[in-house]
Amino acid sequence: MLTVVTSTLHLYRDAFHATVRSLIRGWLVILSVVVFTMLMLLAQQIARPLGMLGGFLLGAVNALLIGATLSLIEQAIKGMRTITFNDVLESMGHYFWDVISVGFVLWIPTMLLDTSLRANPDSQFLVTACLLLVFILLNPAPEVIYLTRHDSPLDVLKRSYDFVIDNWIEWFLPMALVLAPLGLSLFFKLSSQLGRGAGLDFIQLVFVPFTVLSAWLTDLGISASFTGLVALLLTPPLMVSMLLFRGHLFAALSSTSRRQRLYQSQFSDSAR
Repeated sequence: MLTVVTSTLHLYRDAFHATVRSLIRGWLVILSVVVFTMLMLLAQQIARPLGMLGGFLLGAVNALLIGATLSLIEQAIKGMRTITFNDVLESMGHYFWDVISVGFVLWIPTMLLDTSLRANPDSQFLVTACLLLVFILLNPAPEVIYLTRHDSPLDVLKRSYDFVIDNWIEWFLPMALVLAPLGLSLFFKLSSQLGRGAGLDFIQLVFVPFTVLSAWLTDLGISASFTGLVALLLTPPLMVSMLLFRGHLFAALSSTSRRQRLYQSQFSDSAR
């Protein structure tokens, strides 16, 4: 049991150190996220009066910005040089169709859930449970898109499902440690939001670190006005750090089995 805990701690330690190195190389991603957020908010204002056409516009802008963000995160994880402004420009269009196709596959069941909820308000529990299931099983979908080879949106969903089945303890433990002190209500709120897009909704990617950070600051007794300001300033670097850590953790878990990590941990300890 102690060996399992030790190997898991080594896994998180290595992912954290790799995240710091990637953050140093990819500091420009933080500024890009700020600009992307402003573009997304502008797109929402433009799309609001356009009805269905506005929905298609928002979907395209979201896929463009999510794809660009994943591309920049990929470069920060895999690259050995500092990300430049040209890299930001060239990231536009990357993974666009991957995000669109996965989003479309999920849009149909989500629409059916919303229709069920409008027809029968008592089905709220069922809808929440379904979204929670999607949130859990498709949680690593963004990492599957930019860190693995896949043939179709269904392949992305299958690989995400397989990854969670094999690595659910190591993958969700950091999230549980962060969210557990804040209560189950916040967890269900976040899972209902993220479950709708499998983590491929840009505004939700910004919303998660902002909400969690605000909740922590509030629990620490910091005033509401100051909490909002601090959370607003820290959300971009926290969002990028979160994505980088997830990427490094996904890469480590995908390339080794639990038994291999236990052996590596024992070898590392004996070498000391």
